[in-house]
Amino acid sequence: MELSDKSARQLYAEIKANPTRKRFGFGQVPALINIDLQKAYTCVGEFATAYETDPKQLEYVNQLAELFRTKGFPVIWTYVAYMDSGEDCGIWGTRSNTPDSLQNIKVGSRRSEFDDRLQIDRKRDIIINKRMASAFFETNLGSIFTFHGVDTCVVTGGSTSGCVRATALDSLQRSFRTIVPEECVADKHESPHFANLYDMAIKYADVISVKETLESVAKLPGKVMA
Repeated sequence: MELSDKSARQLYAEIKANPTRKRFGFGQVPALINIDLQKAYTCVGEFATAYETDPKQLEYVNQLAELFRTKGFPVIWTYVAYMDSGEDCGIWGTRSNTPDSLQNIKVGSRRSEFDDRLQIDRKRDIIINKRMASAFFETNLGSIFTFHGVDTCVVTGGSTSGCVRATALDSLQRSFRTIVPEECVADKHESPHFANLYDMAIKYADVISVKETLESVAKLPGKVMA
């Protein structure tokens, strides 16, 4: 079979079974970044922009968040929301102007709200309003990582082919060990989901199970949050 004839799911399954590079692994101080788990993208049936890859995704994210807090590691939630005018969306917001388009996720709107199933500790967790794909782009995330001595970035959320991939790439480019728990990311369609899991696995991140992620973090000594 020619490479071009294989589905993205097949390619990802093959790279999982026969990895082509060694893992980055975990350092000593991981941070959990949960990307855009807001109603615009999680309320399937309500918003056309919403998607679901694994029905237990949010449950797994909550498990990770609780473990990270127990260990004293940073837990970060990002969301996308813009001014009423959409002026802070930049050129990205000029591609369309339908009710479901990106620049029409307004600050304070239902689409901008985090999913009600998420267990966010609003007294302790860090919440970032990002405006572009990567959680690192023009936010204070880098400063937060420096302050907490972070060496490992665990990325969840959506979409796999968009903001998750952009964040994972920026994480690697900043020399953080980068981990993507595969059940904790989602995309609108299967093909871009598995194609980007494949691409991240061979280039930018350790794409592993949420079970292995939980086990690995549980073994770390932990730290006292500053």
